[in-house]
Amino acid sequence: MFDFTMVPGPAVHEILQEDRATVIELVRRTYVQHRAGETVNPDSYFLRFPEKPDARIIALPAFLGADVQLAGIKWISSFPANTTHGRPRASAVLVLNDYETGSPVACLEAATISSARTAASAAVAATTLRPSGYQRTTVSVIGAGIIARNVCDYLRAAGVRPDSYLVHDLHEDSSRALAGHIRETLDTPAAFTSSLDSALAADTVVFTTTAAVPYVHTPFKPGQLVLNISLRDLAPDVILQAANILDDVEHCMKANTSPHLAEQATGGRDFVTGTLADVIEGAVSPGTDRPVVFSPFGLGVLDLAVGAHVLGRARRAGTAVEVADFFAETRRW
Repeated sequence: MFDFTMVPGPAVHEILQEDRATVIELVRRTYVQHRAGETVNPDSYFLRFPEKPDARIIALPAFLGADVQLAGIKWISSFPANTTHGRPRASAVLVLNDYETGSPVACLEAATISSARTAASAAVAATTLRPSGYQRTTVSVIGAGIIARNVCDYLRAAGVRPDSYLVHDLHEDSSRALAGHIRETLDTPAAFTSSLDSALAADTVVFTTTAAVPYVHTPFKPGQLVLNISLRDLAPDVILQAANILDDVEHCMKANTSPHLAEQATGGRDFVTGTLADVIEGAVSPGTDRPVVFSPFGLGVLDLAVGAHVLGRARRAGTAVEVADFFAETRRW
């Protein structure tokens, strides 16, 4: 009852690289469970700093029932200035709690988990929202950091096979590094483009930037799929002229995300077509007469699902670190 386990980053990384298809299926299933009411996913809490307006640390509490029966919280920092010094933008831990007793049972390095579940959600959206496939299409990736690399890897694992990739980032070296990764690791043609307009014209556009305010004001065209992973690149008019699929409507309507700005501009949510789980379950169809934009705020229950998977695998592999006597009090009296 009072065991406590640590799973360090290298172990997490190795487990998640072994079987991306399993992570994709976990994320897809968790979206459906969330829609069915088998989760508790309250609002995220943002800790901000007056002297660092672009930085934040976010707490994502959640509970996942069904076959998982764990509660937990991800504590994830986003400090964009780190990238100017060659350090990762994000770092995180995930604490898991036993549902029966409430006791914490594990702590996992979670920036890797967060990146994987984000990329897996993009992969689920890509296959769900473009069921005709990716033959004879181009995917562009705007923003060339760790999330972008993971999204490309998970798209490949999900069977997304475009004819080519375009990569655009204000930091050209990062763009060229990601394009090289796609060519060498995913065996797909990829090129850097300095033209944002060229990237925006691709059949599928993936946003993985650190943008804080919208800079894309030109609407997309019918047939285009936009994976709005970074959430703040698109101006309200772009959102309003698209079919909008969200991961969770209430969660997306906060923190000045692009859907939140559209809500503020119109005073309503009529522009929301439905959730990704609605589409998966056949309750909603985004149609073909407008571009489709997927905006995932990021749900804590996804971190729990992936974290529980990693914890189980680490224990079986012997890469988890059991911490003896972590709790000082183990009896009431």
